[in-house]
Amino acid sequence: MKRALISVSDKTGIVEFAHALTGLQFELVSTDGTAKMLRQGEIPVQTVEELTGFPEILQGRVKTLHPKIFGALLARRGDPNHERELAQLGIEPFDLVVVNLYPFERIVTEHHLVEEELVEYIDIGGVALLRAAAKNFQHVTAVCDPNDYPKVLEALQEEGQDGNTSLEFRRALAAKAFTHTARYDAVISAYFRERGKVRDPFPNELALGFKKAQDLRYGENPHQRAALYRETGARSLEWGVATAKQLQGKELSFNNLGDMEAAWQLVNEFSQPAAVVIKHHNPCGVAVAETLVEALRRALASDPVSAFGGVIGFNKEVNQETAQETLKMFFECLIAPGFRPEALEAFRSKEKLRLLQHPSHLTAPHELDIKRISGGILLQERDYPTLAEMKTVTKRAPTPEELISLDFAWRVAKHVTSNAIVLARGSGTLGIGAGQMSRIDALRVAVMKMSQQQQLILTVQLPLVMASDAFFPFRDCVDEAAKAGISAIIQPGGSIRDDETIKAANEYGLAMVFTGIRHFRH
Repeated sequence: MKRALISVSDKTGIVEFAHALTGLQFELVSTDGTAKMLRQGEIPVQTVEELTGFPEILQGRVKTLHPKIFGALLARRGDPNHERELAQLGIEPFDLVVVNLYPFERIVTEHHLVEEELVEYIDIGGVALLRAAAKNFQHVTAVCDPNDYPKVLEALQEEGQDGNTSLEFRRALAAKAFTHTARYDAVISAYFRERGKVRDPFPNELALGFKKAQDLRYGENPHQRAALYRETGARSLEWGVATAKQLQGKELSFNNLGDMEAAWQLVNEFSQPAAVVIKHHNPCGVAVAETLVEALRRALASDPVSAFGGVIGFNKEVNQETAQETLKMFFECLIAPGFRPEALEAFRSKEKLRLLQHPSHLTAPHELDIKRISGGILLQERDYPTLAEMKTVTKRAPTPEELISLDFAWRVAKHVTSNAIVLARGSGTLGIGAGQMSRIDALRVAVMKMSQQQQLILTVQLPLVMASDAFFPFRDCVDEAAKAGISAIIQPGGSIRDDETIKAANEYGLAMVFTGIRHFRH
């Protein structure tokens, strides 16, 4: 007689699956809760307690941890010693194990339980069952996902002459089972890390849990396959671009998501209505204004040529007027915390335009940046600080208007690929130089971008300021800044030639402040 052990927390489809197994001449053994449901479905089943002669103890903490269960799972078929021991102990092996685990992840994110209650949702026996079955994949089929029930039945019907599926099928399910238990442990590990008194973000051993959310159209290029994975752990599931809801538009690509992440991170630097235009992960226009539509207009005016085909990020709900302004130019995607019904109606005229609504949570308890290198990963804390105390280092201190613009430009510079220069007037960018190998070239690119917007420059009577993500190695950037009409500069400081840079600023009557914080972005 073929035998299956069933112990499931998620009982989706289990009655139908078990009924099909009995039709394939399987004898079923199950834990009490699952057995009760199967018997209600008029499916014959033996409980674990009936099999082992030992009751569940410690209020259900110990159910399946018994030699008659694990001996039946781990015994090697055809091994004389194993078979002799099974016969002596009256143990019959299992051919199939169907287990899914206590929903720790869902409970920790959706319910506010005290720790004593929460730890009861940490599965012990289920994890052990899956690992034992997967270890003995040469003889046992391990099933951890209800979505696999149809595949398992098909495999049994096609290949299961001896109560087994094919070796390759069992090996694939074993890999899935070990991945499943590893992610499950990573979620629990994250919970204890985040709530422990010692918060070391860089332990000697690091377990990260991710679950596939969707396949993507392609990667950075059409010949590259790609998928989106969501981080799993103790923090809220409603966090970040990975959990944003797509309201309309074409399927998302790898690059779409990368650009929307850049837009989302930058636009949430500001509390007032803000708009960001992203192209190839870099901002080409950023503005803050009294209204969202005005912020959008100013952001687009910063570099309308580069804005074409880009991604827009908003930090406020999009209304109809803002939607209509957006529709004047071609964009790939929009991301915002919400859209008014009339705005959604307006966007329906461009059905391919991707609209994403991101969750309202703007900060995570603690996030780490991960970067892949060959053979490993680089891990770092996120660049959370926006602005330390500004220290005036020149004879002239910035005016109140300059201080507002310097703060704005510095927040933008943090999100521009190094070497980065941001030119701003008021709370809007005029020119951005991104990703240059030398800082002076980054400034020249920013000035070139600004020179293309003479009408905007002349009509706004506010001081022009400059932000640099890192210090100036030479005074040449100050010389170029003075030629461009810049009146105030914000930079980290820390160069061995700071004195030369400060001297140059004083010669031109510029105000310059140091922050003591660098914002490299690679």
